[in-house]
Amino acid sequence: MNRFIGRTALVTGAASGIGREVAISFAREGATVVGADTDSDGLCGLCEQIGNRVWARVLDVSSESDWISAIRETETRHGRLDVLVNCAGAEAADGLQDPEHLLLEGWRRGQSVNVEGVALGCKHAIGLMSRNRSGAIINIASVAACVSTPTLAAYGASKAAVIHLTRSVAAHCARAGYGIRCNSVVPGVVVTPMMERYWSRLEREQHLSAAEARQRFLSRIPLGAFQEATDIAAAVLFLASADARQ
Repeated sequence: MNRFIGRTALVTGAASGIGREVAISFAREGATVVGADTDSDGLCGLCEQIGNRVWARVLDVSSESDWISAIRETETRHGRLDVLVNCAGAEAADGLQDPEHLLLEGWRRGQSVNVEGVALGCKHAIGLMSRNRSGAIINIASVAACVSTPTLAAYGASKAAVIHLTRSVAAHCARAGYGIRCNSVVPGVVVTPMMERYWSRLEREQHLSAAEARQRFLSRIPLGAFQEATDIAAAVLFLASADARQ
């Protein structure tokens, strides 16, 4: 399938996990991909895998000046931006945090990347997309936005904010007549490097074995299986395609 030939997609968090699979999937379907991340080594690996369909761009999503530069360079190089996927995310830098013991530094890091990064991406993508009166923005949230997260309070709160922000962006663009759609995708438990790090923390801080840490999550999934990054990428590509135009 070649649903995105002639289209440009900017994907944050593209160096690993869900973001990497999303970037690969867009390239496979003909898009020119701007792969953005702070992990330059991971971006080099992405370029080796995709080839000349990707332009790697180091981007700190919490920096507005970085976003301004990235959007400007995207327009200069490719002339347009058709899709933005806000996939970059951060868990609390200092490990598990319940609401009673969370550390402000970790809370602020989660908000700056997971919320402010998405808000800035939407803000500056809208400016470019609106010139063509078309575009699709997909924000990656999390099941943590929908259930209690007593050991990851900052992360859960940040992802809940992403869902609310998505609704506001969608309504704004519709009322302005920009032709820009905005949706959020809410993954369940996906085996990614971030998830693996979280399980490792459970092992250390709650004295669980690796198998027990994984089973704690698996036991809550009715289908009895973790999701794969490819599952999430498929949903993102649908929402970015003409099939989801309404």
